[in-house]
Amino acid sequence: MGRLNGKRALITGGTTGIGLETAKQFLAEGARVAITGTNPATLEAARAALGSGVLAIPSDAGDIAAQAALGSKIGEAFGGLDILFVNAGIASFGPIDQLDEATYDRMFAVNLKGPMFLVKALLPLLADPTSIILNGSINARIGMPNTSVYAATKAGLISLARSLSGELISRGIRANVISPGPIATPIFGKMGFPEDVLKSMAASFQAQIPVKRFGEPSEIATAAVFLASDESRFTVGSELVIDGGMSNL
Repeated sequence: MGRLNGKRALITGGTTGIGLETAKQFLAEGARVAITGTNPATLEAARAALGSGVLAIPSDAGDIAAQAALGSKIGEAFGGLDILFVNAGIASFGPIDQLDEATYDRMFAVNLKGPMFLVKALLPLLADPTSIILNGSINARIGMPNTSVYAATKAGLISLARSLSGELISRGIRANVISPGPIATPIFGKMGFPEDVLKSMAASFQAQIPVKRFGEPSEIATAAVFLASDESRFTVGSELVIDGGMSNL
């Protein structure tokens, strides 16, 4: 359809799930795409699936020095950037009395600090106009037990979208958030829980969703295409909740 023809896009955490599906849709809409990931095997698999024209960059979303290095690589490859989808993130759930400092620090580093310093690193490259899309979560809205740290990082991203828009809109840079509900992605399998626990968690989440199913990565990617395109040029500092009614009904 060409809604992103000529646009240059960076998707962090673009090797699986929402990130990979968004990369596919961005490519189909005519964008040049770079993705990042930390696992060499999944990064290579994603590059192979997306095609040789995609730039696949190893990068740790929670490492501040890596954000500056990523900015340099994007500048060398693309010369500038029109779309940034901050999708990389990690989740760890558990009661607050079992929380340890290392888990807290790592989640804040990957989910909030890294994105902020990535935007800083990319500022010289951002075109007029540029769309920044941050991947939030409905956990920032509903007070779900055992998600306190994860939810706090996502609440920070929602606030960051507003602040970035207020600060950068004069340069033609706008930031918005997509806040998904439970989506059928590999993120749950990365938490290290036994299979029976994962099944119990999935059943519990699904029971809370009015449409009685998990969302699909394609349903988030479609929203990302809208926010990346000029169709959303009047959408600034906003949050788009896509959760099957979970946080509203």
